[in-house]
Amino acid sequence: MILSRFPSESLTRLIVPADRWTPFPAAADRPAWEALPPWIRATLLAAGEARRGFSWPFLPASESMSFLRDGNRTRYESPYFARRAALVDLVLAECAAADGRFLDDAINGIWAVCEESSWSLPAHLERTASNGGLPDVRTPMVDLFAAETGALLAWTAYLLGPRLTTVSALLETRIRDEISHRVLTPALTRDDFWWMGFDPRRHLNNWTPWIVSNWIACALLQERDPARRQAALAKAIGCLDRFLASHPADGGCDEGPMYWTHAAAALFDALEWLHSASAGRVNLFDEPLVQEMGRFITRVQIADLWFVNFADAGPRVSPPAAVVYGYGVRTGDAGLQTLGAWLQRQQSSPSTRQKDSLGRVLLGLFTFRDAETSMPARSPLPRDAWLGVVGVMTARDAAGSPDGWFVAAKGGHNGESHNHNDIGNFLVYRDGAPLLVDVGVGSYTRQTFGPERYTIWTMQSAWHNLLPTCDGVMQMPGRERASREAHWHADDGAAELSLEIQEAYPPEAGLARWQRTVRLERARRVVIEDTFTLTRDVKEVLLSLITPSEPSLVAPDTIALAPRELPGNLHSAAGRVQLSGVPFTLDIETVPLTSALPTSAWGDRLYRILVRLANPPRTGRLLTEVLP
Repeated sequence: MILSRFPSESLTRLIVPADRWTPFPAAADRPAWEALPPWIRATLLAAGEARRGFSWPFLPASESMSFLRDGNRTRYESPYFARRAALVDLVLAECAAADGRFLDDAINGIWAVCEESSWSLPAHLERTASNGGLPDVRTPMVDLFAAETGALLAWTAYLLGPRLTTVSALLETRIRDEISHRVLTPALTRDDFWWMGFDPRRHLNNWTPWIVSNWIACALLQERDPARRQAALAKAIGCLDRFLASHPADGGCDEGPMYWTHAAAALFDALEWLHSASAGRVNLFDEPLVQEMGRFITRVQIADLWFVNFADAGPRVSPPAAVVYGYGVRTGDAGLQTLGAWLQRQQSSPSTRQKDSLGRVLLGLFTFRDAETSMPARSPLPRDAWLGVVGVMTARDAAGSPDGWFVAAKGGHNGESHNHNDIGNFLVYRDGAPLLVDVGVGSYTRQTFGPERYTIWTMQSAWHNLLPTCDGVMQMPGRERASREAHWHADDGAAELSLEIQEAYPPEAGLARWQRTVRLERARRVVIEDTFTLTRDVKEVLLSLITPSEPSLVAPDTIALAPRELPGNLHSAAGRVQLSGVPFTLDIETVPLTSALPTSAWGDRLYRILVRLANPPRTGRLLTEVLP
């Protein structure tokens, strides 16, 4: 797509030389930095002051090895990311102040990062039988965070270059050498990194645009050899082309909205750097697929920072405001622009605005700062969306309002990136608050992305809404485990998705057919209708409903759901669930939560409503109504 429009040989002509690319004001451009609104400068300075005298945390070899020993990722990754967050704060504070008070601490951070044996996370290292979980400094691995670290140092050198040189000429040289050794040279000379897309057996995901956007930044800012710079850009763009060629045409992100910030949003980063470095001549923002990928984030917003969290995602997401708004500006999409302006208002404190990469912070400070004044700050909240390729439906009572019912449902397949075995799952929110939910994902460990993935309860179909478990048999992973016969319809009165989910199960489940229909009857109720046919006499079919609200059994067929306080001064919704059809019994379980990601949204517990069909008939119908 990209190279067909902008062939490799044209890049030298279209892309300006490294010493002429000035996408943002450097620290030496005092009028530009001093023209920032006073509150923004105060925010940057306060964050820097908090980092003065920062004690750069140690990264022990034993914690790198611990990933293989006990599967823990957090003990190494926490100090690793703390180093980078501190460096971002110090660099921006030095740009805001330009009086040298943050410079030595920033240099300490630069030097500490350059001294790391690897910029890759232990979970991502190329492992051999003999390395024991330690990185081999002779063969750097270009993973997500090696590329991101390279871009962080590249932007640091761009912003502070002359100020660093006045301290020591070695600083800029060291940065350039480390970026070349750890990012630019291996990415240019190796073709065996799976995220490059040369292996047709590997499905590409957020790794490709996330790494490539940072690789492009490194090449544009740090590569001084024109021929290597052009070769790096051409190869990086080729990787993006392969990513786009494999992406669903509806723009849907099967990894969920949390990963949209590193998939479509990282694609935006890459295209923005190319757009900027070519003075607008390399422009891919008119491509329909690129535009649809941007719109995905508006289609899965429920209300406030609640988003549809199928796959490995928490339900509370805060997409980068500058990227969302900038995506809308470049593509001419008003929905993205208004959502970006709204997010900019939400992310106006020191604790939220600087959580992203340094390049994105600069986009928000300079390129797209007018989000707060140029657009109404609101969420577009479209009434209906159907992403037919990834198989996701969203619907609400009325466009532009969180009031009333919201429902999302999914089909697709169980071979998605960051997959959960969740074909047929659905969510219900009421008045912008959660009622029936997806638990999300726990803290990542070695088990999360290995053969033990589906031993984790949050990944299993039994822990998603009304997905049948037949005599203990649940859905299985794999692209062949897919929904079929999907039919979607929406009008002023209702929105409905109907699909067959039987093929998500192995034969031993005994399912000949399980037809699910999820229907929003606007301003009235949500209905889930299941009709099934079994191939054998099944002793028990067990289905679950997951809720953060306080459930109580008020009748043999009815559960009342009462609002409950959630973290962040939020609350769950109220409602009732009433079932009818084949004989069933209802039970309620409390599900204690300990992992950081679920507890940040749901607190210390969720509830599981168990719908038990004992010795069900070979054919039957179960009707579930979600009512006020």
